[in-house]
Amino acid sequence: MEQAVVIIGAGLGGLTLARVLHVHGIPSVVYEAEPGPDSRTQGGQLDIHDHNGQLALAAASLTEAFRSIIHEGAEATRVLDRTGTVLLDLPDDGQNRRPEVLRGDLRRLLLDSLPEGTVRWGRKLAGVSPLGDGRHEAVFADGSSTIANLLVGADGAWSRVRPLLSDATPRYAGATFIETYLHDVDSRHPRSAAAVGAGAMFVPAPGRAIFAHREAGDVLHVYVELKRPAEWFAGIDFDDPAAKGLVAAEFDGWAPELTALITGGDTPLVPRMVHTLPIGHRWRRVPGVTLLGDAAHLMPPSGEGANLAMLDGAELAGALVRHPRDIEAALAAYEEPMFARAAQEAVDAHRMLELCLGDDAPSGFIAMMRSVSDPDRQPS
Repeated sequence: MEQAVVIIGAGLGGLTLARVLHVHGIPSVVYEAEPGPDSRTQGGQLDIHDHNGQLALAAASLTEAFRSIIHEGAEATRVLDRTGTVLLDLPDDGQNRRPEVLRGDLRRLLLDSLPEGTVRWGRKLAGVSPLGDGRHEAVFADGSSTIANLLVGADGAWSRVRPLLSDATPRYAGATFIETYLHDVDSRHPRSAAAVGAGAMFVPAPGRAIFAHREAGDVLHVYVELKRPAEWFAGIDFDDPAAKGLVAAEFDGWAPELTALITGGDTPLVPRMVHTLPIGHRWRRVPGVTLLGDAAHLMPPSGEGANLAMLDGAELAGALVRHPRDIEAALAAYEEPMFARAAQEAVDAHRMLELCLGDDAPSGFIAMMRSVSDPDRQPS
């Protein structure tokens, strides 16, 4: 079957693209490897920024619906040192410049905004072949296939569409996040809950850090970050309960309410290695295919990944609306600003990684957080 717009990947970026196209009466089909919308948890809380993610939601005509899923008060941010002393405490000012929502709730909002059948589940991309004239055949692991007049790779870090455009591959950035959850925290872990506060808590230090988000339902979502070689993590069986003790030992001497965020986890530790594409990753225009989100500009976590993916989706849709009879003109109009935007954000993301784990932590991180909370203030 031939489709005008084929999107590979039903993440936030791909779904935003499909939604904005739908708003303008342009059909698309999204192919997703997962068997269904609820086949796995979708990650934790995201802060959706007023200069990118919220603009994308406005283009998707979903601003009001988005406001209904905001976790009120969760923009509060604090930075602690390893003794548990609060170094910076920024309350939620209620301005919703960076409101927090659960990734799963936001994805569900986008899914529900699309016509039934837009997303085809259980379609893992096995390969793509150029057919000429900008058309591509996508073949899926179940043996089905489709032909796209426009193929969009919204399929993340290990994109199978990217090789059509670029030979770049993600590399390990030298650090890994280790994730766990604590439940019923106010009753079962009151000291840790008090340390985290109402929103996000950051404890950056040279080579290691602990971050935590308070989520709805009396939940703390915890991320431990360690700057270690990949081989160090490969030597740990994270399914073994003893892994919590091994990771906590890297924080020997830290306040017990902080190390309890590791040892008290109610879920197994899950390592998430940080990979990145080269800063300034770009490609020459290839007819009929493009990328968005992590497929285009994978970078270390900095709070911008989901926002950039959604803005990419909205901007690509807007370019297609402006150039309804010229896909190549639309792709050129989309890609050049995206390349520039992503390059700058990648620089900032790598700087954020260094601020969290470098020798200057936590002072450089605090200066950055102050500048973010007050745009008129420059980091010292």
